[in-house]
Amino acid sequence: MRSPVVIGALGGSGTRVIARIVREAGYFIGSNLNESEDAMEFVEFYDRWINRYLLREVAPLCQEENDLMNNDFLASVARHRIGLPAYDAPWGWKEPRSHFLLPFFHAKYPDMKLIHVIRDGRDMAFSANQNQLRKHGAAVLDPVLREAPQPMQSAALWAKINLSIAAYAESHLAGQYLVIRFESLCAQPREVAKAISNFLGCSSLNLDTSTAGIVTPPSIGRWRRVADPKLVNAVQAEAGVALRKFGYG
Repeated sequence: MRSPVVIGALGGSGTRVIARIVREAGYFIGSNLNESEDAMEFVEFYDRWINRYLLREVAPLCQEENDLMNNDFLASVARHRIGLPAYDAPWGWKEPRSHFLLPFFHAKYPDMKLIHVIRDGRDMAFSANQNQLRKHGAAVLDPVLREAPQPMQSAALWAKINLSIAAYAESHLAGQYLVIRFESLCAQPREVAKAISNFLGCSSLNLDTSTAGIVTPPSIGRWRRVADPKLVNAVQAEAGVALRKFGYG
């Protein structure tokens, strides 16, 4: 079995478009997908295990938990791969929360590839999509932040998770890691699609087909339209290191 390509990001970062490009490049990304092209066979696994895995340094997983998590994951992979045209065909999946489990996946698939999609953390802080904060914020954030306004919590989650992914990938996934900024995808879709194609080693990607319909949404830069400048400043301060790291500050 060849190793997968995994697509991860905070929800609302544009992973659906990336999944479509990966599929156009010849990768099987699942047959049981929702409208956002999330691989549904992994959803329950993520719901059950992400928070427990994130808290493993505070409370290490016992052998029974390790076995349950491994077996649950293998069952999810088996269901996901049912529609694969051939055992060794290129494959992968997109479920935005994949980034939470990156070290776990890398241990299973040392040759895996990761596409890490990033969108401006200030826009993410003021997004209506706060599913990951709701589901996993308590396992990630410092308790001091739990009483902070939602945009500050969202900015802190964005910063901590994206910095963590980048640090791990830059240390352990040399040549197997690609960062895609959503804003770059909107501004230069063909160039970004070509970068993905090169990363995957695909020479036959149709750039016109794979990038058809990509437009810059009106939500880009929504943080600039927030009426409370103090809250915007607090969000920028909370996410400052990560904003600069990823070219937003």
